[in-house]
Formats: sequence, structure tokens, C-alpha cells
Amino acid sequence: MIRFGTFLVVGCMLILAGAADRAHARQPNIVILLADDLGYADLGFQGCQDIPTPNIDRLAAGGTRCTNGYVSGPYCSPTRAGLLTGRYQQRFGHEFNPGEAGAGMPVEETTMADRLKKAGYATGLVGKWHLGGNPRFHPNQRGFDEFFGFLGGAHPYFADRGAPILRNDQVVDERDYLTDAFGREAVAYIDRHKDHPFFLYLAFNAVHTPMQADDARLKRFKKIANPTRRTYAAMTSAMDDAVGAVLDKLTASGLEDDTLIFFFSDNGGPTMASTTVNGSINAPLRGSKRTTLEGGVRVPFVVRWPGKVPSGKTFDGAFIQLDVLPTALAAAGVAVQPEWKLDGVDLLPWLRGEKQGAPHDSLYWRFGSQMAIRQGDWKAVRYDSTADGKPGRKATPARLYNLADDIGESQDLAEAQPEKLKTLLANWDEWNAELVTPLWGSGSRATAD
Repeated sequence: MIRFGTFLVVGCMLILAGAADRAHARQPNIVILLADDLGYADLGFQGCQDIPTPNIDRLAAGGTRCTNGYVSGPYCSPTRAGLLTGRYQQRFGHEFNPGEAGAGMPVEETTMADRLKKAGYATGLVGKWHLGGNPRFHPNQRGFDEFFGFLGGAHPYFADRGAPILRNDQVVDERDYLTDAFGREAVAYIDRHKDHPFFLYLAFNAVHTPMQADDARLKRFKKIANPTRRTYAAMTSAMDDAVGAVLDKLTASGLEDDTLIFFFSDNGGPTMASTTVNGSINAPLRGSKRTTLEGGVRVPFVVRWPGKVPSGKTFDGAFIQLDVLPTALAAAGVAVQPEWKLDGVDLLPWLRGEKQGAPHDSLYWRFGSQMAIRQGDWKAVRYDSTADGKPGRKATPARLYNLADDIGESQDLAEAQPEKLKTLLANWDEWNAELVTPLWGSGSRATAD
């Protein structure tokens, strides 16, 4: 009887231990924190001195900082289309912002929310959509169970400046400063779904124009003389506060170790006079939003998953935001199928040091008449001539740079290395032949956001 009782106790302990292991092995939560038009140099962990970003720095310190993280376009909407599909957006015609009536990310494309929802995740979007305003393009029709935010590109930050905020398909009377509202809603979303794996896409419109900040934060930066930079600093600080609220909520809910987080910007900061300048700085990179120079497509990038991705480390391999989707799927235990035709790869083996080198042999860009290709440290690029101070928004002749020696793309090696340039351009031509004609916009005029 004693022996039977002992076996019973031991058996119960094993069952409970197994249940605990299964609970611990739950699918991780997936959180994407997307900044909008953020300058490469404008975070503390990127060396910024005049704008404290303690919460985003905390995120970077607890994860892996990626020094060669790219996005697949230099504009807001196209990179979002690439992010959510894991495919170069030029493959399905989403090359420019959908400014034309009825334009939006093709409904034939499957989103990250679609795929994670099928895997059992709750799915939520808080913030900026910018992938089409017609009902068939609405986030609730593209895999998101819950949506709080706005459908277009630029949006005011105060309720009295016009333009609605939606909860799913209903207009709400939102009175908080918009970045604060997005932080509040993200925290509430985590609270509602903390007992079940969730996907949260928190897409800030900070620090996109219009340049609007609340008085309390403006006072924090009264020593910044330039009024545009001062407002930009206040807007960045609001975004950092919202990121901090999300991190604190995950910790308080006991979810910190069970959450894979990505933080990056949708493109580089707009620093050229031909864009909606917001006071951002892209140093040491050259170029701006709306160019295929590094300043347009290389962005601050952090991946954090405690115990699964190294903390306090730097990863220098070149990769692209198209990799976020397959990385999230791998973490969730979802096998990528060949028929999905994803361009991204699972980054986890590289981040963990299980694989060496760069995740891609080549990275590609096409934005109308602008183009770029990166292979190893070499980059061939045709970029907007306004980056050289020339009018007309025409693409330059092809230039060649070695990014290992010249991150600022200042020394054109096209004449010194003509065969290298020829090879890169030929490889880009092969990729370009796979793409389709843009569904809207043109090579000479991208719709404004």
C-alpha cells in the first residue's frame, strides 16, 4: 500500500512536471515594434546624444543589435507589404505607396497575420496600416482579429487636427496623444491575450510628419535649438515611452521570456528637401528616405527573445525585413512551404551562431528607376539625383561602393572595378526580370505619403 502510494505520488509528480514542461514550451508571442521614418542615428544604442531612448536601448541591451539590417524599399507602404508577406513587394506590384483610389496590397497575398492565425495565434494590429483603405484591404480582412489605428499614411497626433481613428471598422473618439494611445492599446491587447500565444504588430506613425508633440515632452527638449529637431525629439521620446510600457507589461505578465520581439524602422529618415523632412539624422549613412542609398534602406534593427537569441550581442550579417516572417514562423513551429515562394529566411540559426556569414547571397532593391544590389560588402546602386543636390528626381548612373570601407558611400569605385560593377548589375537584371510592372505609380513619380 505504501509502495502503491509512492508510485501514485511519483506518477502525479511526473504528470505535473510534464504539464509544466508543455506550458513552458508554448508557442512564443510575436511582437513587432515598427517605427516610421526614424533616423539611423536617432537612438541611444546607435550613438544619439540629444534624444534619450532608455526603453528602446533596454530592448537592444536585452537582445541582439543587428548592424546590417535592411528594409526592401525606401518608402512606408512598400516595406510594410514586404514585411507582412515575406516577399519582395515588387513581385506583386506594390512598389510605391497606394495613393490612387482603390489601391492596396493585393488580396491574393497571404499575410503574417493570416499564417499565425492559422497556427493558433491571436492577431492584433495597433497603429498605422497603409496597405489600402477599401474594405477588402482592411486589416480585419487580412488576418488581424483586432485593429486599432488608421488606414492611411500620414495622420495627425491630436484629435482636434482631424482624421478618424478606428477600432476595427468603427470610428472612436480618441483624445490621447496618438503615440500614447497606441502604447495604451498595445498594453491592453497583451493583457487580454496573455494566457494564449499572440501576435502583436505595433506600427507607430512616430516619427512621421506632421511634426506634432505634446507640451510636456517638448519641455524635455527645450535645449534643442532647432524647432523641428526639438519636436522630433519629443515625438521619439513618446515612442520610447510606449515601447517601455509594452516591455513593462510583458515583464509584469511573466511573458518576457516567451516573447520574440523585433524592433526596426520602415525606412530611413527623410532628410532631403524633396521629402517631408522631420529633423532626423541618418549619419554615418548617406542618403534619405526615398533613395536606395544606405540612408534610405538601412535601419536600426533589434531582435530580442531571452534565452533563445543572445542578449547584449551584435550581429553584423546583412539581412532584410522580409526575414521577419519566416523567423516568426520558425519560432512558432510553422514549417514554410515552397509554394509560398518566400524571399525571407529564418534568422535564428545566424543570430544564435549556428550558421556563419550572411543569411543572403544578395539583397535587392527596385524603386522606379532607382535600384541597388548588395553582395557581401559590395553595393551597386542607381539613386535619386536629388541626393547629390541635383534637381529632377532622376536616377544617377550606376555607382559602386565597398560598404566595409565606405559605409557613407562616398567613394565611387565604378571606374576602378568595372568587372565587379558589371557582375552586380547582371545579377540585379536577373532578379529584376522576375518582377512585375507596378500596379500604381511610376518610375519617375512615387505617390507622396
